[in-house]
Amino acid sequence: MPVDLSAIAKWPNVPACYDWLSLDRRGDWRLQGERVTHSGLIQFINRQYGCDESCCWFLQNGPQRVFVALAYTPWVFRRDGDSFVSHTGAAAGDIKTIYLDEEGSVLLETSLGIGLLNDRDLPAFLDQCRQNDNAAVCEESWLGMMSGQTVSTIHWKHLTVHTIQRSDVAGRFNFQPNPQP
Repeated sequence: MPVDLSAIAKWPNVPACYDWLSLDRRGDWRLQGERVTHSGLIQFINRQYGCDESCCWFLQNGPQRVFVALAYTPWVFRRDGDSFVSHTGAAAGDIKTIYLDEEGSVLLETSLGIGLLNDRDLPAFLDQCRQNDNAAVCEESWLGMMSGQTVSTIHWKHLTVHTIQRSDVAGRFNFQPNPQP
């Protein structure tokens, strides 16, 4: 569902808001650091979450844009049966690529965009990964991959798990993690 921009026509000069809203690594919205728990507010934010031409993520609140500081990626995914959904409830779509960063975080490049796998789903996801010989992946292989050492290829289903440096994610996937005026 597209973001509703109709209020901008009536009030075109409302200043944008920065440093109020953030998205944490578990897909929870935070207002000035406090987790949002009101279900109606969460649903509103989820409906009005979008990205502008500068690759900054925001909440469209009537005529005002409230820019979102991202703890990591614009999307946080969780398992929903055999598929993945975002923190907003939107389907992730097809998984194109899987990445493991130096901290052990798993990122999924999907039809929806790049997103962090919620850490609650990480153990089950890693248990489904296999090495070349279809063996379970041992801890040493994960640690070696995270540190950039050569290890056997790791797969999840039919996809190879690639490495990525956290510092490269925003630039590679074209988003601003901390929009500023």
